[in-house]
Amino acid sequence: MDFVEAAAEAARLGGRILQDWSQKFTAWEKGPSDLVTEADQSSQEAIFQFLRDQFPDHNFLGEEGLNHSSGDSPYCWIIDPLDGTANYVHRFPYYSVSIGLEKNGELIAGAIYDPTRDEMFLAGLGAGATRNGEPISPSSVETVSNALCLASLPSKVDRDHPAVKKFVAMLEVAQVVQRTGSAALNLCAIACGRADVFWAERLNPWDMAAGVLIVQEAGGRVTKSDGTRFQVRQPTLLATNGILKRDELIEKLQTAG
Repeated sequence: MDFVEAAAEAARLGGRILQDWSQKFTAWEKGPSDLVTEADQSSQEAIFQFLRDQFPDHNFLGEEGLNHSSGDSPYCWIIDPLDGTANYVHRFPYYSVSIGLEKNGELIAGAIYDPTRDEMFLAGLGAGATRNGEPISPSSVETVSNALCLASLPSKVDRDHPAVKKFVAMLEVAQVVQRTGSAALNLCAIACGRADVFWAERLNPWDMAAGVLIVQEAGGRVTKSDGTRFQVRQPTLLATNGILKRDELIEKLQTAG
């Protein structure tokens, strides 16, 4: 089984578990604002077991405390068993399973599965990106004023938080600005042309590993939010369709925050 195929099968497995749990889960507070469910943990455990059976010498990193090392393997699976947890808890249908694979720090495979729409986004390094088996590409929007922008904000912030200031600043220049609650699906939206810009300041590797590769393989561009080279273990991200003029966008985001 190749890496992309394995990621896709594992993501579908996780998605089935999320949907099975969706009518019976209970929720509790993990932190001040972070909701966690049994579904989240069950999905991650099933994904981990499946991929470990396929690739027993690989390393694993996951949202729900997963940090499994098999030694000096160059491969590491980066797993988000439920991206969009608050949406899921409130039964808002915008959440996903995200699975990325890196080799020696380079992203080489990714799968993001939206179980509510049965949409599977896949990418392999140098092989392009697909949605349900069909090639995808970003939009052709060139200016921020015509762009649909997506943003990630922390769960609870006051009006003076830098993330809020960036959001408000972008309302002044973009056509539309949305906060949706799933970084993985936001990146898929960039990759397939449903949105033009996505920025975030406080993401984890599992939030973006698969999605970044999908955007890049579709033809989009990903950097840190200040326009410098993207790094999956750094918390900031700016993804665009690869055509949009970024100077105004970056300046607005940097000066606002």
